[in-house]
Order: sequence, then structure tokens, then C-alpha cells
Amino acid sequence: MKQKEIFSLLARYLILIILAIGNLSLFYLIFTLLTIYPVLEILRLIYGDVSLIFATDTIYFNGVFAQLIPACIAGSAYYLLLILNLTTPMKLGKRLKNILFLFGSFFVINIFRIVIFAILFSEGFRYFDLTHRAIWYFGSTILVVLIWFGNVWLFNIKEMPVYSDIRGILNKAGESERRS
Repeated sequence: MKQKEIFSLLARYLILIILAIGNLSLFYLIFTLLTIYPVLEILRLIYGDVSLIFATDTIYFNGVFAQLIPACIAGSAYYLLLILNLTTPMKLGKRLKNILFLFGSFFVINIFRIVIFAILFSEGFRYFDLTHRAIWYFGSTILVVLIWFGNVWLFNIKEMPVYSDIRGILNKAGESERRS
């Protein structure tokens, strides 16, 4: 393996380890603020009088309080998308476009998901709890998988996360063993 490839491989996995330290707090710090304000503004367009209780990440609208907890922000989903990206070998430019697509897609869909559930909650939708839990437990995972496969198709990615790295290491080890 070339020295540049070894450095890239080590850097990619080291970044994932560093970002996981602190219970993904960096993802939640960044995406909480980025998520709350668009949701607030969309609800303001729909309901007019909408307030943010900043210290609790709670939005008051249409006579109800909706708190955006970490599960709503879905920092772990962003991290999973980043894991899929960083464990797949690719050139830096393509990687950056991938990350932008992955995070951007999930971000937009997540905002609309939150807004839709906020509306359903405020309107007293009878099956809110059932629908909310089903989407939370199953829909989020399916969404991440669909976004990743869309990314693979859109960017014509031929490599597989983790497997391609391991295969590359084993191939290089086999080559050096055959030379000696």
C-alpha cells in the first residue's frame, strides 16, 4: 500500500473514533441549532405566532409545546452516514460532495419529518404516538439506508464500506508476501 493510502485509511478511521468521543456531542451541538430554527420558521409560516423556549429546545405553537430532544435531531443518524462515507475508499473531492449530499438530504428530510409530526401533534392526531414510534424505530433506519443507496447510485460508488478497505489491505499484504 502506498504511504498516501495508508495515511488516508488511518485518518478516516481516526476521525470516526474522535467524533464518537463525547457521545456524539459535536453532531448534536451543530445539528440542534441548525434544525430548530428552520422548524421554527416553517411552523411560523403555518401558525403565525410561534415561540422558542431556547434553554429547553421547546417550540410553543398552536397552544402546544413541542420539545426537540436529541432523538429528534438524530445526531446518531448523521454519524452513521459519516461512518458509511469514511469507511468507503474514495478521492477527497468525491468524499466531500458525498458528505454534503448525505447530510443535506437527511437534514432536509428530518426537518420536514419534525414539522409534519409537530402539526399532527398540535392537531390531536389520534394515532400520533403509534405513528411517531414506528417512524422513530423503523423509518429512521430505512431513511438512512435509502439515502446511502441513493448516494451510491448518484455518485457511482463501486467500493463497499469497510470491506473494500480490508480487501485492499489484504491484497497489498499478499503482494508483499509474494515478493519476498
